[in-house]
Amino acid sequence: MIPRLYCKDNLSAGASVTLPPSQSHYLTTVLRRTVGSAVLVFNEENGEFRGALDSIRKGAAVVLCQDFVRSAEPGADIWLLFAPIKRTPADLMAQKATELGVRLLQPIFTQHTIVNRVNLERLRANALEAAEQCDRLDIPAILPPETLEKRLVSWPEDRWLVVADETGAGIPMAELPARYGAERAAPWALLIGPEGGFHGDELKMLAAHPKVIRVSLGKRVLRADTAALAALAVWQAVLGDWRA
Repeated sequence: MIPRLYCKDNLSAGASVTLPPSQSHYLTTVLRRTVGSAVLVFNEENGEFRGALDSIRKGAAVVLCQDFVRSAEPGADIWLLFAPIKRTPADLMAQKATELGVRLLQPIFTQHTIVNRVNLERLRANALEAAEQCDRLDIPAILPPETLEKRLVSWPEDRWLVVADETGAGIPMAELPARYGAERAAPWALLIGPEGGFHGDELKMLAAHPKVIRVSLGKRVLRADTAALAALAVWQAVLGDWRA
């Protein structure tokens, strides 16, 4: 396997890229790559380039870009909003949501949210690592936390918001194509509530919002991280880029 590394620098054939300390350490110490080893570098603006480890100077690895491989192609426009959860399942959710193609991750505080601190840098690190491993060329945007009420007030008029409703009042996820198939090309988002469920007032607020679609994820009680990944997988299968 050729290592893939996300690089913010401008990439082009013949360009030299000095990797930051963390990536230099990973490439030279963890993977034990030496001068001349093949490396892939990429970002959403310039695409992906095949290169080679050109030098190692005081722990800083320099990659020489050689051949252009491919341009970035946007996938389905899907966001994931979620009530913050504990660190280990949050790490997993950020990684797997990136693999499942989300463009944006945002923590949402609700009345029953238990975790009140969010490490955005950790979310970014997990998303970046997942993108490097799953062949994506872009990294999901990470937005700072907001309250549910504030987020709904500022919600984009053109974006549907699919909410996992643990009360069972929503439609089955599989019915989305029949009811909203004409909106396949529209922007979408998923919202996963806290492990204690949404407060009654929040459910009323969601039900009154014109862009909210409440859905059911079945009879079993799912953990928040499981619900997020299950909903993303179903959405990608019935409305997203898995249909291609």
